[in-house]
Amino acid sequence: MEDFSPISGFAGGLLIGLAVALMLLLNGRVAGISGIVGGLLTLKSGGGIWRAAFVAGLVLGALAYVSTADVPVEVLAPLPAILAGGLLVGFGTRLGSGCTSGHGLCGMARLSRRSVAATAVFFGVAMLTVFLTRHVL
Repeated sequence: MEDFSPISGFAGGLLIGLAVALMLLLNGRVAGISGIVGGLLTLKSGGGIWRAAFVAGLVLGALAYVSTADVPVEVLAPLPAILAGGLLVGFGTRLGSGCTSGHGLCGMARLSRRSVAATAVFFGVAMLTVFLTRHVL
């Protein structure tokens, strides 16, 4: 695996920010994954094609990365674990009324109070999890 590089992190952040901004400016829609997938699963009229293309792009992008990057096999989880994890994350995002991409990228940029609160909770729980796994367990 590659070492962390501030340049690659910065470039990735710029690309994600650009994608989010273009989605909002060109389509008038927030690029929150839980909302996109939720709309795909409930078959809202008129949005199935772009939602399916968005999700397919996420999956194909991940597959392209794994197939071309030097990722050790032991880092990859078995497919059933990946699917179970995806379902649990999806359930959690619906339960929490949004996901990190929707709240952290789109909602924060729009100064949504709900998104600021949600992002603070996401980061707080993440910091607590790291502390517990590294120093307590």
